[in-house]
Amino acid sequence: MAFSFAQSTFFSKPSLFLHKNGFRSFAFSLSFSSSFSPSAVVSSDKIPHHKWRQPVVASVLELGGVKLAKDDVVRDDPTNNVPDSIFTKLGMQLHRRDHHPIGILKNAIYSYFDTTYLNKFDKFDNLCPIVSVKQKVSFLQNFDDVLVPEDHVSRSYNDTYYVDSHTVLRCHTSAHQAELLRKGHTHFLVTGDVYRRDSIDSTHYPVFHQMEGFRVFNPEDWEPSGMDDTSYAAEDLKKCLEGLARHLFGAVEMRWIDTYFPFTNPSFELEIYFQDKWLEVLGCGVTEQEILRRNGRTNNVAWAFGLGLERLAMVLFDIPDIRLFWTTDERFTSQFSKGQLGVKFKSFSKKIFLFQYPPCYKDMSFWINGSFTENNLCEVVRGIAGDLVEEVRLIDNFTNKKGRTSHCYRIAYRSMERSLTDEEINDLQWSVRDQVQTKLNVELR
Repeated sequence: MAFSFAQSTFFSKPSLFLHKNGFRSFAFSLSFSSSFSPSAVVSSDKIPHHKWRQPVVASVLELGGVKLAKDDVVRDDPTNNVPDSIFTKLGMQLHRRDHHPIGILKNAIYSYFDTTYLNKFDKFDNLCPIVSVKQKVSFLQNFDDVLVPEDHVSRSYNDTYYVDSHTVLRCHTSAHQAELLRKGHTHFLVTGDVYRRDSIDSTHYPVFHQMEGFRVFNPEDWEPSGMDDTSYAAEDLKKCLEGLARHLFGAVEMRWIDTYFPFTNPSFELEIYFQDKWLEVLGCGVTEQEILRRNGRTNNVAWAFGLGLERLAMVLFDIPDIRLFWTTDERFTSQFSKGQLGVKFKSFSKKIFLFQYPPCYKDMSFWINGSFTENNLCEVVRGIAGDLVEEVRLIDNFTNKKGRTSHCYRIAYRSMERSLTDEEINDLQWSVRDQVQTKLNVELR
């Protein structure tokens, strides 16, 4: 199962920091990650009936040996909520670029496992990100094979990108776990880009990268120890991951936190004391026996972990905004080299601000309806402004005597590469206002 950070695996969480560090906390999510937002579940019979996107342009990708045309992913269909902007990210695979912070971190983790376990772990980093929801459809399970409840928020159209009612863009790398077990793999690492509809701020992005690790044990592994199978697997898991944390962060203080995931029991989170703060590194646990049983491993025990690569990379490389991972600006890309873990990012400016280009704030107030969600708002804003939008934040809300509720959102626009003109920003804001009113069926104030 995956367990990741701010946009990370089920065991992982989409954002970088714990609430203990003074940053926003992140709710439990599907994999060992907690990047899903706590919005209301939307059943499959309440699929949105309107598509909002620019005209589709023909394009073909090949991912994991699967050829995908744009209309295979972005469709004018009421069961599809994948925007054009997400399709453009499908073939980028930052985790496979050796000179990119995400690729550098992935390779550092691979190096630890190769050295510690003598190349015993199989590695997969090019599996197709389009996976199914139900077991009857395919071996590639985004939800069912990792025991995600039918009513879990992560199955919502508000949280997940659906290609159709049975197919999604994976929201965690655990989606490939069952397939690999059925193919006979017992030690593996799965790395990939994952997709979740999410809020807009410096630590959240609708595409991010996760890594999942999985190890299966046989009775001859734990019986000589005199320990029961679960205790043996849990001890081995903690030893492995403590070694990984030292490999990445050096000699740091660590602590284990008992937690809950639907696919592991017992379940844990590993935290390290780093730069005067407790930082959550990953989620993990001993795999539920039901998962092993379904995949022909009735006499085995296993462990799994998941981590979010963006979260760790932002800390290790001092990268302050998650959008930077996607920039092609040479002032960013030229700062990193293959095999150089932890090189600190240098701001584009010597000024006190993160970037030399100033932000511009625009407020927007409207009366919401019963179907309004913040994720839908962020999808509209991101679809118009792309990476020029830095943050969308609720700054005020109230309910009047008639029971109508008003929300006021502050939108921060800022380019990481150039100054925006007043005309550009005004054009963006007017487009946002128009599209929010039309697509979300709200009444502007």
